[in-house]
Amino acid sequence: MAQMAQIKMRVLIVGAAGQLGQAMVARLRGEHDVTAWTRQDIELTRHQDVREAIGELAPEAIVNCSSFNQVDAAEDDQVTAIEVNAMVVGTLARSAAALGAVFMHYSTDFVFSGTAQTPYTETDQPEPRSAYAQSKLIGEWLAADAPKHYVLRVESLFGGPRRKSSVDRIVDLVRKGEPAPVFVDRVVSPSFVFDVADASAFILRAQPPPGVYHCVNSGHATWLSVGQEIVRCIGSETSLKAISVNDVKLPAPRPQFAALSNAKLAKAGYQMPTWQNAIGRYLS
Repeated sequence: MAQMAQIKMRVLIVGAAGQLGQAMVARLRGEHDVTAWTRQDIELTRHQDVREAIGELAPEAIVNCSSFNQVDAAEDDQVTAIEVNAMVVGTLARSAAALGAVFMHYSTDFVFSGTAQTPYTETDQPEPRSAYAQSKLIGEWLAADAPKHYVLRVESLFGGPRRKSSVDRIVDLVRKGEPAPVFVDRVVSPSFVFDVADASAFILRAQPPPGVYHCVNSGHATWLSVGQEIVRCIGSETSLKAISVNDVKLPAPRPQFAALSNAKLAKAGYQMPTWQNAIGRYLS
């Protein structure tokens, strides 16, 4: 990885109480002057209040970890999804632009249709198929209102104190000796939240060309293969319950092939560890 001088910045982390937000605060606090905002500190949908507060704080970087990520609920509450995943992003991006600050925002593999055969790259055309995915794509567009913007697409986040991820559910069932249901036909590139935080810290330091970057652990696999790796690492004899995407009826469609290529991030100077390595470190 590229080596560079460390420059201390005033960094505002928004959505600091969430899974990614907590990891970002922990990662950046020793390196930068960090201000962490949670929902208790400010209501992000009060746009004028947000603009004024950011103006007074004058951060040199804004890291937006806030998100309405309830995929199925977004189908019935599209107004909230758009407000949080798009309009809030626009306010933060324009606030960053006014200060000449870096703006970092996180998006999702859901912006793609999931019909590909090879991992999606940043130049592939998005084709969102749910209200959640549409709101996240609009957020990506509005993030570009900040000239120095970085949109990091992550997927299947796991790790950290908030144990609500698919990986966490598999781990908990395997440790209980219960058969965890895993998709045999849904392909993902899991993202260890602390690896995402490390990559984000690198981008703040290196400031490569602005734009969209896929920030996932290297490689991809079916959820069955991910589950098998978890079973192997734990040393369990528990059997997994193989299921198909067609077996589960959900309000919002999921991309079936959701693998993302992180080659652009590697070219910028940061090589993400493999998902197998990340699973091993997470379970150790």
